[in-house]
Amino acid sequence: MKKILSVILMLSLIFALTACGETGSESNTAAPESARDTSAPAAGTSEPTPSSGGKSIVIYFSRAGEQYGVGTIEKGNTEIIAEMIAEKTGSDIFEIEPTDDRYDLSYNDLTDYAKQEQNDNARPEYKGGTDLSAYDTVYLGYPIWWGDLPMIVYTFLESNDFSGKTVYAFCTHAGSGNSGTAGKIEKILPQASVSDSILAIAGTTAQNDRDRARAETEDWLNEIGR
Repeated sequence: MKKILSVILMLSLIFALTACGETGSESNTAAPESARDTSAPAAGTSEPTPSSGGKSIVIYFSRAGEQYGVGTIEKGNTEIIAEMIAEKTGSDIFEIEPTDDRYDLSYNDLTDYAKQEQNDNARPEYKGGTDLSAYDTVYLGYPIWWGDLPMIVYTFLESNDFSGKTVYAFCTHAGSGNSGTAGKIEKILPQASVSDSILAIAGTTAQNDRDRARAETEDWLNEIGR
């Protein structure tokens, strides 16, 4: 009788241990490799996502005449880059033109005048206008004057509704690069998505080395996914 009880107790113990082992194994079973989400979280970035559709426009301010490092020119440095971007992206194009001849000056006189406008926080008027409601993407071009946007560009930015637009800036310069103008544009246009990536091309390159200017422009467009 004792032997029978011993056998029964032993079988009961073996059954209990087996059940516990199976439960533990199930709770710790990993999903097969093919079923796991192995993608890493996307890194944080302030770079806007390019829109998949919609129209785009190139808006620019440029100046011909006597310029630093390139002499007297018939087409402004920024205008050259603006036309390259419009051609490559199939964008419409609009030039910000002053209502008067205020910038038809020699280079030295222009620099003095531009500095005075900056000191006065002037808002020069421009000709005509364009309806931005039809556009998702705006390419904004300008020369760097005294480490900043020309004041007439401020006029345009403050006079138009950029709500929901993606803005990509490009500029020409005489050695100063983009002068941190993306941050200035972002402050003026909090309702828009302004890219941190600015195309900055030396005026001498835009004017005298069009092949290099085009290559730099196309590299930038590829970088921002346009």
